[in-house]
Amino acid sequence: MQTAWYALVAFMLAAYVVLDGFDLGAGAIHLFIARNDQERRTVLRSIGPVWDGNEVWLIAAGGTLYFAFPGLYASSFSGFYLPLNIVLWLLMLRAVGIEFRTHLESPVWRGFFDGAFSLASALLAIFYGAALGNVVRGVPLRADGNFFEALWTDFRVGTENGILDWFTTLCGVLALVALTVHGALWVSYKTEGPVQQRARKVASLLVVPLLILAAGALVAALSVRPQLLDNYRRHWLAGALIPAAAIASFASLWSFSRRERDRAAFLGSCGFLASLFAGVAFALHPRVLPASTSDAYSLTIYNTAAGDYSLRYGVYWWSFGMLLAIGYFVFVYGLFRGKVRQDAGDHGY
Repeated sequence: MQTAWYALVAFMLAAYVVLDGFDLGAGAIHLFIARNDQERRTVLRSIGPVWDGNEVWLIAAGGTLYFAFPGLYASSFSGFYLPLNIVLWLLMLRAVGIEFRTHLESPVWRGFFDGAFSLASALLAIFYGAALGNVVRGVPLRADGNFFEALWTDFRVGTENGILDWFTTLCGVLALVALTVHGALWVSYKTEGPVQQRARKVASLLVVPLLILAAGALVAALSVRPQLLDNYRRHWLAGALIPAAAIASFASLWSFSRRERDRAAFLGSCGFLASLFAGVAFALHPRVLPASTSDAYSLTIYNTAAGDYSLRYGVYWWSFGMLLAIGYFVFVYGLFRGKVRQDAGDHGY
């Protein structure tokens, strides 16, 4: 049951990365691809019906983590206290930027909140990437399962690491570029005219840097934690399928974006992000939070899991909740399918 719940939590986090990732990316670039207020409102309308619903996956993943692996929840939420508070404030600033921009008919007012929305979106992408980098690299866990990390130390990877070092910063930059491409492809799929053309240009300019950063992060991760290859050697079939899916998804992203087939390119980006996250989850199993101090202190799905009875019967409640959530998302995305028009009137955003 522990492995099953590990897969369920990984699935929910991957869903959050794919779904909220495109509106984070759209937010990060909307000041650059939208030249006036009408164009900015077009970008916001492309994510407006779904952006807050997408964030539900993060909340649901946190709740599932609390239920299935309470030991991990307790340790990580105390050890990552500072970055979690930063993420919380950025999430609030991002929401305020979207919702408050139309409260006053003032260019200064709207410009301020547009800037806040863009900055918060970009910083969230960086912090999410750095957070995943911390999990891959390991944290300074003690024998009691607790740890504390400063925001940074000397930017070197060692035993007593900070939240930010050269490796986690690289992961943060990779996340920013990946989600920017993801968001640009979504905007190009949902819009028309100059905004669509600029979004396509952003995506095409960043595809090669994305590939270079992904390859660099892979090499860096293996140098920081060579154990990441253990599961790939032990389970060679799954170990071959995940990289093949990542390569195929990136190839489709690149090919379809060059041919301006926006929907197919966006779906390729979805597959690329999901396969990258799946590759990390597969490599870490059964560890959920590796220790940089000693592998004996690492938190695993076995020493952090809830009781077997809770895990076994919790599957039924989780399945019921997921059916409702997935049904809701299918309905909402179907309801707001199609292009966003710049001449949609003066309603919303």
